[in-house]
Amino acid sequence: MKLGSEEHKQLFCQDFMATHLEYEPETMSFPELNEAELDRLRRIPFWGIALDTEREAGMMVSAMADTIDDPEIRAAIALQGEEESRHARLIECLIRHYDLQVEEPPAPVLPKNITQAFTDFGFGECLDSFFAFGMFGLARQAKYLPESMFTLFDPILDEEARHIVFFVNWITYVQAQQGRSDILRGVHSAFHYGRALFNLGKMVLAKDGNEGFTATGAKTFVDDLTLPQFLSATISENQQRMSRFDDRLLEPKLLPRLASIALRATTLLPNRPTEMKAEVSR
Repeated sequence: MKLGSEEHKQLFCQDFMATHLEYEPETMSFPELNEAELDRLRRIPFWGIALDTEREAGMMVSAMADTIDDPEIRAAIALQGEEESRHARLIECLIRHYDLQVEEPPAPVLPKNITQAFTDFGFGECLDSFFAFGMFGLARQAKYLPESMFTLFDPILDEEARHIVFFVNWITYVQAQQGRSDILRGVHSAFHYGRALFNLGKMVLAKDGNEGFTATGAKTFVDDLTLPQFLSATISENQQRMSRFDDRLLEPKLLPRLASIALRATTLLPNRPTEMKAEVSR
């Protein structure tokens, strides 16, 4: 299959549409939690930023769909916008159901350059989802919350995986249609990944408490987490999520490759613990 061809477009659009799940957050049954479990849920630090991010994403992605002429790509991006907005509704329902004390985020503002915002968001989501997959796996292994809660959120992470696979195929298709060579497409991707890494670094170093999905999550879920443990979890969980897609589809490769290199490098460092403590803070 030639990248940028009609066959390529049909594959990534139809795969995305066919794997859409039908559910409504307002009718979902949330697990009953005891006091200790509820306290753990309330100590997760990112519900506010998650709600803000998903609301902004839903509005921006839906606006992006309106700029697309190709009917199949427009329909797929519009569906992603619906899914992003549905994620925000799910978080809203969770906040209300468990009475989480979350400050209401400001109303989202539509960016001036929708295409640029969608592109930046896509590359950023490739990075953030990679780390989120690992943290989800670590929290599940540590039994931070009941398995029923992880089962509830499993489809959400699968949707995020669908989003980033669709995005890397879409951006490659667009650039191939513009006649860009493999080298130019690589330079373009490197530039945008650099921007995404820079923005992620700013969140990690933030001191205002709004450190994003991945910057604070791991230390919340698992005590004494080491870098090799975290890298191993992210690589394993990412491989599991990506294994469900058609082999002909592109998938995000940069961060998994960098993580694998970093993991191999850590084996050369002396006196590094190799086993993860699954004990959670109480």
